[in-house]
Amino acid sequence: MSPMKHLVPALRLFHGTDSLAALPAELKRLGSRRSVIVCGASLIHEGAALDLIRGAMGELCAGVIGSVRAHSPLDAVEATTAQIQRLEADSVIAVGGGSAIVTARSASILLAERADPRKLCTSRNSEGILQSPKLLAPKLPQLVIPTTPTTATLKAGSAILDPLDGKRLALFDPQTRAKAVFIHPALLKTPPRDLIVSSGLNTLVMAIEGLTSRSGDPFSDALLMHSARLLAQRLPEVQLNDGDDVRSDLMFASLMCGHGTDYTGAGIAIPLGHAISARFHVDNGTANAIVLPHVIRFNADAAIVGLEKLASAFNRPSKGPATICAVIGVIASLLDELRTPRRLRDIGVTRETLPELAAISMEDWFVRQNVRPVRSANELEEILERAW
Repeated sequence: MSPMKHLVPALRLFHGTDSLAALPAELKRLGSRRSVIVCGASLIHEGAALDLIRGAMGELCAGVIGSVRAHSPLDAVEATTAQIQRLEADSVIAVGGGSAIVTARSASILLAERADPRKLCTSRNSEGILQSPKLLAPKLPQLVIPTTPTTATLKAGSAILDPLDGKRLALFDPQTRAKAVFIHPALLKTPPRDLIVSSGLNTLVMAIEGLTSRSGDPFSDALLMHSARLLAQRLPEVQLNDGDDVRSDLMFASLMCGHGTDYTGAGIAIPLGHAISARFHVDNGTANAIVLPHVIRFNADAAIVGLEKLASAFNRPSKGPATICAVIGVIASLLDELRTPRRLRDIGVTRETLPELAAISMEDWFVRQNVRPVRSANELEEILERAW
């Protein structure tokens, strides 16, 4: 029997129409008396959903910060940090998708550590090894009310966009894991359908990369296989039967994926997608989905065990080389059903930027976790060429 450990972070999850009724008690349990909501401008304009949260919080709401922007750029994070300090907040409630959650966590890190974020992020040492500094200053408690099926909800890492070079600054701090998560049907209805699809695709790519990683255990396998199964089944229904049950299932799939990939990491599809989406201002999920089939072919020989698990989750059980065709076939059918672009050129990516995108992706933490070792940026550029 192989040795293993599976340490589960604490999770307090509230789901349903009465979920927000638990919010005041959770804030008081954390000793919070001045909690701020961090969200994007669209939620503020929507109004009713935000009123629902403020109504539940009552006098515990110290204010609303609507500075979140897509991809969590550094200037938006810094603006959020300043607002949290100005409002004298003692806890933070992130409301929205991955950008809101990452912005809230990152702002809490900057507020506590009081240092240049480029000094706080994961970086390469003189030997080329990626290292994350220990961020020891106490952080404000984080609570999350997610509106899209994002894996960010349960994570301890936050990647923000550095506008100077288009790279991601990866901040890792277990203190910023969510102390409580609230899933309310009214909040799930706020994002448009295309955003739900894109976020779901991003989560599906993460689940696939987790299942085909070098790590994992029976617990993460179970979480990621069911996450992938739910996403493949439910994503097409968003455009046909966009009811509470569909969005709720997608949200649970994202929570399972976020938890499962804590034990597996990811691979190269995620960093490639992040580089593309930041450079060309497209959704992460769309960019990730375009490169995914090409990444699967690149990794195929090294990832066959994980691909067999994935084929089983997709109800296409197979062994050996047939597995690759089965998995890619399911993904292709899903992308066709969702009318997702299939080539990078179709989302505005220019061919001359492929070397730059490959170089940026090589700096990502996930690249070193890829099931097939990546020897140089040239290999990533070749994948991008096939996807272009």
